[in-house]
Amino acid sequence: MNKRNAREISLERAQELKSRISDYLQVQKDIETGFKVRDRIEAQKQKILNLLGGTQDDWNDWKWQMSKRITDVETLAKIIELSEDEYDIILDIQKRYRWAISPYYASLMHPHDRSCPVRWLAVPSAFEYSEEGELDPMAETETSPVPAITRRYPDRLIVKVTNQCAMYCRHCQRRRQIGEIDRHTTEERLQEAIKYIKENPEIRDVLITGGDAFMLEDELIEWLLEKLTAIDHVEMVRFGSRTLVTLPQRITPNLCEILSKYHPVYVNTHFNHPLEVTPEAAEACDRLSRAGVPLGNQAVLLNGINSCVHVMKKLNHELLKIRVRPYYVFHAKVIKGTLHFHPRVETGLEIMEGLRGYTSGMAIPTYIINAPGGLGKTPILPQYLIGWGEDYVMIRTWEGKVVKYPNFLGELPAHLEAFCSDDD
Repeated sequence: MNKRNAREISLERAQELKSRISDYLQVQKDIETGFKVRDRIEAQKQKILNLLGGTQDDWNDWKWQMSKRITDVETLAKIIELSEDEYDIILDIQKRYRWAISPYYASLMHPHDRSCPVRWLAVPSAFEYSEEGELDPMAETETSPVPAITRRYPDRLIVKVTNQCAMYCRHCQRRRQIGEIDRHTTEERLQEAIKYIKENPEIRDVLITGGDAFMLEDELIEWLLEKLTAIDHVEMVRFGSRTLVTLPQRITPNLCEILSKYHPVYVNTHFNHPLEVTPEAAEACDRLSRAGVPLGNQAVLLNGINSCVHVMKKLNHELLKIRVRPYYVFHAKVIKGTLHFHPRVETGLEIMEGLRGYTSGMAIPTYIINAPGGLGKTPILPQYLIGWGEDYVMIRTWEGKVVKYPNFLGELPAHLEAFCSDDD
């Protein structure tokens, strides 16, 4: 093959690859992100500040944000347009399921568009009347060896430290625990949890969650980190927090300084739509990144919110731009009052097919179904291994091409032959 032919082949292949992404390039222009609509968000912010009698300094204070959470439909109706039916439904639904929205997160909602994804994530709807589903599909009450702990795996566990969040997501898996009053886990129960971890040396990874782990005061967060990192077999501590999305003001310099003293510390957060990726969220992520805290995102695949390959791809691209690694995308759980968000598994597989090869590997999370009954996370993947023989496997590429690939065991020097041997 001469150089000219190789060049022609390369150009043809480049054109073919370009055509494979043309649909996304066209559609993504119309997908709203928090950066694209920052002017609209700023206008909503000013309206909310005027309504609540706040200042810019108040807005930047996470405790002011928490004290001013929108919890009544009268105030909500002054921020977004509500029909009479919507107004009455919210009044009725709040008797069953609590709701609250931080002023910051409320500013992300489109004031008039009822299809706004942020609105659906935050505002109660008539779909929540449904009695289908379960309140505890993960059987957390049956996987709790001591009250504050959930344990589903051999070497790691969850410590639930609060039922409080800055905003109560309408798809929340723990809506049964929200209650009418915000409660942090008592010191007695936290001490029980720490004692359990100390007495079980196989536990190397502890996830602090809730509710939202960053709803705790800085002093309590540091106390927990001191206690946990003093245990020899605890190798890492993770925090589960959606405050980067719903209350980025919570990520203060003092909190970052505390976290930086106890590495390795990781934070997993929960962006579900590109509209949630705003300049303020980016600043919060930047503060954590500069404190040496790796960030991962655990999205939930939600019907009508992000159940589209273009939206999911845009979300993951926006996250990487603010140094948040797409980690998991969870299939929505079968939780009472949330089944309108439930997608089909085929949708998730189609999204994964539309990501693999079409974007960088860092922008591809693992698609997970949480097995019912507390049986843990199960990866769900498109089928790329489609057959095999004695000395080969048949694989399907991201473009659907079937390829025969050699499968053999290489010869090793004698001194390495026992490596990973099954022999005693």
